[in-house]
Amino acid sequence: MRRKQLVRKIVVYAIYILLITTFQVTFPGVISLSGLHPDLMFVMVVLCAYMFGFYDGIIVGVLVGFIRDYFSAPSIRSLDGTVVSSVGIGLFVMIAVAALGSSFFTRRIERNFLLAFISVVFITLLYKLAGHFVIYIWTSVLSDVSYNMDLKQALLKSILPQTALNLFASVPLYLMLKFMGPYKGGVNPVLIDEKGKGDNSWLTM
Repeated sequence: MRRKQLVRKIVVYAIYILLITTFQVTFPGVISLSGLHPDLMFVMVVLCAYMFGFYDGIIVGVLVGFIRDYFSAPSIRSLDGTVVSSVGIGLFVMIAVAALGSSFFTRRIERNFLLAFISVVFITLLYKLAGHFVIYIWTSVLSDVSYNMDLKQALLKSILPQTALNLFASVPLYLMLKFMGPYKGGVNPVLIDEKGKGDNSWLTM
């Protein structure tokens, strides 16, 4: 990668990570639905991984994961009853999200704007379903704590609203990454080389 391209990539990612994480932490209530807010960090990692590949997704995911853990690591109740901060979960989630995003129908189907949005929807649904399942299992282990949602409540009050919010947030984030992103033309040249082609037709967004 040429020096100019590398500098642009580092600067753009640094600015976007700073802006998006700051906005999410400082102004969480600007857009809300059922008491939930768009998870901008999550959406950014999914889109970076889908649009620009595994390595970009992992780098952004690790940085965002550290920030997520520092500012908003969830507290959980341990088996002995004490409440502890679960530092590391944010990092793990962002790395997993990046891995999923980078491989979402990218082997046989051209990367395109429609699948970028579908990847956000699919991975958000998977993340929320897995989260509720883990909470259900953990509260079942703790004898004096019960899970306070049935499946219908989880869908209507948590999973579907969060998915809709993330989809809404993915539109401006996609446009920013595409037209003002880390790569000229919104295309990572490394992905072209991996496909063994001399043009970027398969990467049409």
